[in-house]
Amino acid sequence: MELFNFYILPISAFIPLIIGFIWYRPNVFGTRLADTTGEPIEQISQPKSIGQIGLIYLFSLLLSYIMLAVSVHQIGVFQLFFLDPSFADASSEFKTFMTDFLAQYGSRHRTFGHGMIHGAEASFFFSLAILGISALLTGKSLKSIWVHVGFWVLTCSLMVGVNCAFV
Repeated sequence: MELFNFYILPISAFIPLIIGFIWYRPNVFGTRLADTTGEPIEQISQPKSIGQIGLIYLFSLLLSYIMLAVSVHQIGVFQLFFLDPSFADASSEFKTFMTDFLAQYGSRHRTFGHGMIHGAEASFFFSLAILGISALLTGKSLKSIWVHVGFWVLTCSLMVGVNCAFV
């Protein structure tokens, strides 16, 4: 029983790096963010160190993994039975059930568009809540929240679209 192609996760984890490089450029949204936060544009669009890029990639990999539960609905079936003793038994009734289930429903809702919709929906609510609360507690402007929320909606839409279509 082939479960999922998890090799796509390290590939989709590059998407935030690529979109971030473009999104926060001075001629895209970098200047707008600098205007709303009062930070110099050089600080926002400065090149990142190798350590920072590595951490961004690591965090993106974690995000890519957790967003699977948002878009690939077949994972929910595995979550139901994960702690069941028959989960690891190759000759169990569960194995037979999952083989039949994935043969019939394994490709349902596994498209780029379906992933993009779920990625946009989840990232909008998560990023608006997390970034909004953080920004309001630290005295940042509402405009700066929207620059970051827009970044995450676009980024997660693409990441989850890729994951959903190819995982």
